[in-house]
Amino acid sequence: MFTGIVEEIGTVLAVDHSGPDARLTLRGPLVTSDTPVGASIAVDGVCLTVTDVADGTFTVDAMPETLRRSTLGGLTPGDTVNLERAVPVTGRLDGHIVQGHVDGVGEVLERHPGPRWDDIVVSLPTDLARYVAEKGSIAASGVSLTVTSVGADRFGVSLIPTTLAATTWGRLTPGDHVNLEVDVIAKYVERMMGERS
Repeated sequence: MFTGIVEEIGTVLAVDHSGPDARLTLRGPLVTSDTPVGASIAVDGVCLTVTDVADGTFTVDAMPETLRRSTLGGLTPGDTVNLERAVPVTGRLDGHIVQGHVDGVGEVLERHPGPRWDDIVVSLPTDLARYVAEKGSIAASGVSLTVTSVGADRFGVSLIPTTLAATTWGRLTPGDHVNLEVDVIAKYVERMMGERS
């Protein structure tokens, strides 16, 4: 489980597409400082298992399903990504419950800089809109964000200076794509209510 509180911006060093899957090597000195092989790291919001760690870098395998449902299939060396280690059971839940299971991909539609913040509008797949609520939480590229507005096919967020500086959101422009994970609690509530009817 993750919290959506990004620990560092990592860099893609290598992408090996030997078939329909991919092996990614990334630089992330902070997240690799105490990460063993077999641990989980969220890469732009996608939970991946570490298969190798060496000198501030780590390697992960991404299956075809992951590449189809997320932005990871389009990564190339030099790209930057948000990184977060799995939260320990004794850790603090500063963001919200994030599984690292991407539900869909959104596109940055608008960016409106404010005096110390940015208001951003992101497209929302229509089948996910029912899980997004104003003042609720959404994970976008692995970042826990509070929704400021929501429509049938889009949502808005306001990003504080810390988020802009500590995540890739400070660099995103209209046309860029982001991984979306809606609140898992909303999905479970919907399922339970459906079974009761």
